[in-house]
Amino acid sequence: MILIINCGSSSLKYQLYTPDLAHVAASGMIAKIGEPEGYIDHFVGHRGEHHRCPVPDHRAAFALMMEYLLSPEYHVIECPGAITAIGHRAVHGGSVFVESVLVDDAVLQALRDCAAFAPLHNPCNIIGIEEAQRLFPGAPNVVVFDTAFHQTVPEHAHLYALPHSLSEDYGLRRYGFHGTSCRYVSQRAAELLNRPLEKLSMVVCHLGNGVTLDAIKGGQSVDTSIGFGTFSGVPMGTRAGDFDPAIIFHLVNERGMRLEEVEEICYKKSGLLGLSGLSNDMREVTDAAAAGNKRCQLAVDVFVYHIRKTIGAYAAVMGGLDALVFTAGIGENSAEIRARVCEGLGFLGIEIDPRANAVAGKGPPNISAVTARAATLVVPTDEERMIALDTVALTEGLPVRQVPPVAKVCHAEAHGLAAR
Repeated sequence: MILIINCGSSSLKYQLYTPDLAHVAASGMIAKIGEPEGYIDHFVGHRGEHHRCPVPDHRAAFALMMEYLLSPEYHVIECPGAITAIGHRAVHGGSVFVESVLVDDAVLQALRDCAAFAPLHNPCNIIGIEEAQRLFPGAPNVVVFDTAFHQTVPEHAHLYALPHSLSEDYGLRRYGFHGTSCRYVSQRAAELLNRPLEKLSMVVCHLGNGVTLDAIKGGQSVDTSIGFGTFSGVPMGTRAGDFDPAIIFHLVNERGMRLEEVEEICYKKSGLLGLSGLSNDMREVTDAAAAGNKRCQLAVDVFVYHIRKTIGAYAAVMGGLDALVFTAGIGENSAEIRARVCEGLGFLGIEIDPRANAVAGKGPPNISAVTARAATLVVPTDEERMIALDTVALTEGLPVRQVPPVAKVCHAEAHGLAAR
């Protein structure tokens, strides 16, 4: 069985595939890690279970996942030895990793060296790898990097106008994120349109608690909204998005804030949460906005404006637009946000059918109006499958790990893990 681990800043997603990737044997998400209202959604086939419980950190989330995978009630796996390979998402690979790799000590150290580039994410990704190594000794681990897809962004687009020595010596450049999602979604969009990916210019809007807009031309990333760290670009759930860095100097030099305070503001207290004063959850913000909350209305306005502005810029970069693609939590589920983003984009050929938009996810993925000159699609992302494909490709030909027979020792091991 192939286990895929996707450790986010406040969540742990997992999928368990059959060796041929033909079926998902189990999947789940553990959310609100580090918050009092944590929960797990675990699915086996059409059967699902929702359980609320505090999840203090990612290690606790890993233990909770194992408890459900090993539970005799679900009969997913009898013992940890049934897992033959593990694939991991890693947010930041710097300039070191331009493709997916098998994990060894050098890879882990390089990941640690990149942790300062993505302090909300890389430490969580590393914990996932270390826990997998501990729980599944001998099984190969593969790491797939969000930044790898954006290595094709040309130099004139990824360089900052800083002294060139700083870029060369310290790796200061635009890296881009959510590349695994954008790679999958762009390939899927081309399939849905029945057009060669190499002939398409598209903007993929990965809209979730983290937000990436990506310009994809001919199947390659040519520009992307998030830059060196993970809080620039479009405002996100708790991250600021683009702002004048002079604000940082002002807060430190004139207002007496410590850099650590400013960093926490940029990553954890800004975005939808900071603007609305209510929540980083778009559903809660839009509900409050509809009820008349002015700050929430403004938060939605800012969010939509920056997305629309970026789409226009990327269309200019690519010389036109064949498709606009929405994905991830907000992109897939919020008809209101999709409609508001598309308002005023008729000059790019973007027009949506309100009825198709309202039922997106339950109907056809193409929500374009019949008069549209460019397609608008809602494409569910599947980062886990993209990671699984790379995991199988990199572990093919490796010695097959012997799976222990199902015996009392396995059940004892499962009981011990579930009790931790």
